Amino acid sequence: MTTRPNLTEQEILTDFISQEKQLVHYYASDVTESSCPNLRQLLIRHLTECSEDQYNVFEEMKRKQFYKPKDAPDYDVQTAKQTMQQLRQSTGI
Repeated sequence: MTTRPNLTEQEILTDFISQEKQLVHYYASDVTESSCPNLRQLLIRHLTECSEDQYNVFEEMKRKQFYKPKDAPDYDVQTAKQTMQQLRQSTGI
């Protein structure tokens, strides 16, 4: 007979979100290292799926008040937008 640890829902979701974040990191890294177009598209698809899964877990944790993010101040949001716009202009991406 096997025994299973008694994890709370919060512990399970916390573990799941951590794993999804790690997978996103790995897939993003692998995409940048891939030169094969088919493999690259596969990795991008998995990256997108993992990102969506991570966001869904985040939303569930937020809904259950397991995860309480703070809203970024408007100034920080505007600064980040400006920085990204400048990066896009300088790189042409």
